[in-house]
Amino acid sequence: MKNRTTTNEANVKPLLSFALVCALASVPASGAEPEYDVLITGGRILDGTGNPWFYGDVAVRNEKLVAVGRVPAGKAKRTIDAKGLIVAPGFIDIHSHSDDLILEDGKAQSKIRQGVTTEVLGEGRSVAPLKGKLAARKFAARGKVFEWSTLEGYFDVLDKEGASVNVATYVGLDNVWECVMGKSHARPTAKQLAAMRELIEEAMKDGAFGLSSLLMMPPGSLATTDDLVELCGAVKKHGGIFSTHIRSEGLDVFASVKQAIEVGERAGVPVDVIHLKIADEKLWGKMNEVVALIEAARKRGVNVQANVYPYTRGNNNLASIIPPWAHEGGTAKMLDRLKDAKQRERLKTDISKGIAGWYNHYTAVGGDWSRMLVSGRGTYEGLTMDRVIAAKQKGKEPKPDPLDILFDILIEEGGSVPTVFAHHDEKDMLFALKQPWCSVGSDGSAYATEGPLKRGNPHPRNFGTFPRVLGLYARDRGAITLEDAVRKMTSLNAAKIGITDRGTLRAGAFADVTVFDAATVIDKSTYEAPFAYNAGIEYVIVNGSVVLDRGTHTGALPGRALRAAK
Repeated sequence: MKNRTTTNEANVKPLLSFALVCALASVPASGAEPEYDVLITGGRILDGTGNPWFYGDVAVRNEKLVAVGRVPAGKAKRTIDAKGLIVAPGFIDIHSHSDDLILEDGKAQSKIRQGVTTEVLGEGRSVAPLKGKLAARKFAARGKVFEWSTLEGYFDVLDKEGASVNVATYVGLDNVWECVMGKSHARPTAKQLAAMRELIEEAMKDGAFGLSSLLMMPPGSLATTDDLVELCGAVKKHGGIFSTHIRSEGLDVFASVKQAIEVGERAGVPVDVIHLKIADEKLWGKMNEVVALIEAARKRGVNVQANVYPYTRGNNNLASIIPPWAHEGGTAKMLDRLKDAKQRERLKTDISKGIAGWYNHYTAVGGDWSRMLVSGRGTYEGLTMDRVIAAKQKGKEPKPDPLDILFDILIEEGGSVPTVFAHHDEKDMLFALKQPWCSVGSDGSAYATEGPLKRGNPHPRNFGTFPRVLGLYARDRGAITLEDAVRKMTSLNAAKIGITDRGTLRAGAFADVTVFDAATVIDKSTYEAPFAYNAGIEYVIVNGSVVLDRGTHTGALPGRALRAAK
């Protein structure tokens, strides 16, 4: 009996032997200490999963995290003392517009200084495709002229020139629509829809993470639910997501959320609603009803989620006040209509009374011109529209109609005046933010506080989104926990689009790390003085390289294009 071995014991011995071999294999030969490129010591680790923080160290070697928590003793080329600081995954900005700015200056200053290590580009428009009726892009930056027509072409330029952040992108519905349809508002034929689907297929193969849309204005507004379901067929084939700025965030917000859900349900693709909000004062306080629609869909198995930015003003354009029909044929045709006295009367009626199914920025803010702040470069940057109108009316009798002044300004500025609209409510925003499926995205670009990227009067979200969530809403207001705030900026965004090797602090993941002071982190950018970096973001590491060092940009450009299909 003494020498008998049970079946379980016989099976365990080989497993123990195998485990011992693996353990020994992980020990450096001859007792040599492991070498680390960067060792972060003594910090409170928030690993991005939403779990409570814990004390530990983080070790980096060859662009990857090799140990988190208990780190074997070893020499490091660079040691960062994180005592009193939070060590978190690098933040993933799931809604970004740095397409051009990242090529102008790869340092991505206003994003790196927020702790962002990955930007996800694309809404209605994306960097590509630029084919058919859309010309290939020629873009002058860094003393060169770059040209591309595909996502792969853009990625190649980005990888060659370098950037401080990683860059991922969707393929934009506006691009594929206009490649085929141009500026026409005609309904596409089956053949034309098939051509659009082929363009999406190509972009997905190039590395797009999904299809993004801006359904509020043409050409996105021309797409029906059936069109979107059909086009998302190419997205599903490649495991992508449908990221959508819904058709209306105002009086038709409920129908618009239902449409997004329907597209996801019928096409079998995940859905992320871009900057979920109620942007019409008549419906403020009803975010619980919007959330209920999403929750009901999730209960029946539809993977629909959303993101928000932590502000109550959105950035669009004065041209968005012009009804969709007046945009047919492009900007030049719109300007012709604005110059036509008869057309102006029709425009005034539609703007004042609205059109069924059209999100009207003018009525959303109650026709209050003081709630429109010009944010783009030009004659009126930094002014609210009530001040512009008052200046235009001064000394004139009768005083010109404010809508006529709007038309004149658009003509004067070539049809585009970027503008911040104060159109939603903080309580609604916070109600959305608290939902477990709601993440954080800036809807901003990588500006700078000096040099050529200090221009216009941009929305403060370009500079302060992530520190604002951490400092104002997690620490000061207690609206969400710090652990959940970090999760909403990291692993939740990574999971939404299918990035599996970033977004959490774990051995084997890429070394994208943000180290911040939870006691001091806060945004400083305002609507009146937007060009201000934040407090409390101390270190940022991208692919193992230190890019922000005690608040100073090192000039390193270790970011890369992230290709979903590669």
